[in-house]
Amino acid sequence: MRLRDALEIESGDVVALVGAGGKTTTLARLVHECAADGLRVLATTTTRIAAAELALFDRAATLDAIPANATMENGHSLFVYDRVEGGKAIGIAADQLAGVIDALRPDVTLIEADGARRLPLKLPKAHEPVIPSQTTLIVHLASLNALGQPLDEDHVYNAAELAAALGVQAGAHVTVDRLAATLRASLAHAPARLESARTAVFLNAVERESAPLVYARRIARQLLAERDVDRVLIGAAQGDDPVLEVRRRTLAIVLAAGMSRRMGQPKVLLPWGDQVVLERILSQLAGAVDESIVITGAQREPVKAIAEHFCATCVHNPDYAEGDMLSSLQVGLRALIEREAQAALVVLGDQPMIRARNVHKIVQAYAQGQTGLVAPSHHMRRGHPILIDRRYWQPILDLPPGSAPRDVINQHADDIAYVNTDDSVLRDIDTPEIYREELRRAGF
Repeated sequence: MRLRDALEIESGDVVALVGAGGKTTTLARLVHECAADGLRVLATTTTRIAAAELALFDRAATLDAIPANATMENGHSLFVYDRVEGGKAIGIAADQLAGVIDALRPDVTLIEADGARRLPLKLPKAHEPVIPSQTTLIVHLASLNALGQPLDEDHVYNAAELAAALGVQAGAHVTVDRLAATLRASLAHAPARLESARTAVFLNAVERESAPLVYARRIARQLLAERDVDRVLIGAAQGDDPVLEVRRRTLAIVLAAGMSRRMGQPKVLLPWGDQVVLERILSQLAGAVDESIVITGAQREPVKAIAEHFCATCVHNPDYAEGDMLSSLQVGLRALIEREAQAALVVLGDQPMIRARNVHKIVQAYAQGQTGLVAPSHHMRRGHPILIDRRYWQPILDLPPGSAPRDVINQHADDIAYVNTDDSVLRDIDTPEIYREELRRAGF
């Protein structure tokens, strides 16, 4: 996946790259991708880069060398800087950017807004980063090459202050949790005036089928707990496909508000081995999604007690008696909007056969950017749970009573990515007979 696609950079965006571990390489890659798409691209820095790195860009010019009536052509890029001094290309002041944009009228502006002495990890100092006020997207970088390195000035920018902030001795090694904590501290350091800007993280220097990929996924889960992080990219800016995965805030909606009329008793509270059905479902979701939202109905209090044990949140559907899945899903989607989620994993409350490995496959397919709708399939039959990207939520919320969520999903059939799974995704426990058969199959 390309960086531009993963970050969803559009015409009009002003993108600031901050942090450490490959900013200039990432900047150059983005410049070339945007120009290849026919955009007019302005690149610059508000700090400094090595003068030799100007060769990464097709065109570079000092600010005073740009003619007053200069224009940019579609598909062209220009890196603007102030001067070269001591082997460094000194950037422009942040307050100069508006004038440059007004003069050149680029479609996209890309800025390296931080310095890190080519180190893989940093904690910003009080005066950093230098992010222009026009910025619409801030991308925080860190390289996983920092893992296992000593937390000292030879390996980490601003190491002494970072060690103190983490409560560790100088020279302690960078771990997964410490790298995540460093990024969280950097995220909190963004200027208050830019709270409206989108925020992304790029975990760089991660190759496919490598141990750092596993570590990067762990870091991404920690970062996505912060609601101001829109997405976490995992990949290698120097790779052929620079982005392996895009992790977004994905929440499960567990539909547990049904009346269970055919069963004759609440399905979510039926025994399932040493658990009940809802406990089994929530245990299989843990670790695959960022949070679970349980939609309650007739059995509000006992369901809430179970959900709280699994650190899940309950949201009540006041229209549960109508027995309509749509109304429960709409309640859940509204709750996810409030929580700034990007994707919903819709989970039926009567599928205790759900398996964590299938859930991970679905979430993984979404992270790899296949589509905005991901469904499990067994022998060409679609099952549950289904993952639905935020772009499809409003059409579902607009459905009138009596409709079904599949009405919207089927309208976008070409957008569905199918993940091959076992047949558990097709089975539920609607009746006492089916329940007894599924207990037998499960060995209970």
